[in-house]
Amino acid sequence: MSFHSISKEALVGSATLGVVFVAGYYLGKRKSTSSGMDIFKSHSGAKDNKLMQYVLNHSLREHPALKNLRLRTMEDPWNYIMVACEQSQFMANLAKLIKAKKAIEIGVYTGYNALNVALALPEDGVVVACDVSEKYTDIGKPFWTEAGVDHKIDLRIQPALKTLDDLLAAGEAGTFDFIFIDADKINYDNYYEKSLQLLRKGGVIAIDNVLWSGKVVNPAPDDADTQAIDKLNKKLHRDVRINMSMLTVGDGLTIAMKL
Repeated sequence: MSFHSISKEALVGSATLGVVFVAGYYLGKRKSTSSGMDIFKSHSGAKDNKLMQYVLNHSLREHPALKNLRLRTMEDPWNYIMVACEQSQFMANLAKLIKAKKAIEIGVYTGYNALNVALALPEDGVVVACDVSEKYTDIGKPFWTEAGVDHKIDLRIQPALKTLDDLLAAGEAGTFDFIFIDADKINYDNYYEKSLQLLRKGGVIAIDNVLWSGKVVNPAPDDADTQAIDKLNKKLHRDVRINMSMLTVGDGLTIAMKL
């Protein structure tokens, strides 16, 4: 492919990936009793890590509503599945960098990351937030309102594959700028393929948990989730439809830019 045949969006996306690659460097060495890696989030796994605290002290810029939602989420016993604030800020900045207007989030939990992305979008932007239960999204809704961006978050409570199919049926293929995948691992490949159809050229898909606490290094034969993640990781590495980087941020984050 010649330089002149590359779209402006693709060039922006390629530059973005160069910036993104550096973002995971600070994680350093991590210990585990199994695969030599573990989740490294500021609120889970790295809570008392001095280097992580340094990162937060010198980079985190959190909207008051975001902070309030994060603290409320920490009261929930499932809080470790929340996207870490440092990773969420990074993705929000990435969305700004590519001038995202339309986004999709697959797997919402309490909506901390959906709120962060919504804050990064222009006033007429939208985040289609996909989840199967209102139990946890109801926690986040008051904070979306507090931040003044509840009108940007289009929450759809149904299987995410149904929502993605609905968007495709509505003629929205190739119109989304940023998509974040963080739901059931068995369907990761299905989410990826449908997301790629919905994404514009130069748009970005971010995929969470790609290192899965290091279990992807040697997936157990009976571990369907790890097998699914490992299979997708291998597929993405070979996929000529994208440029990609896998980062050691949180529990592993892959950034894929559509060519």
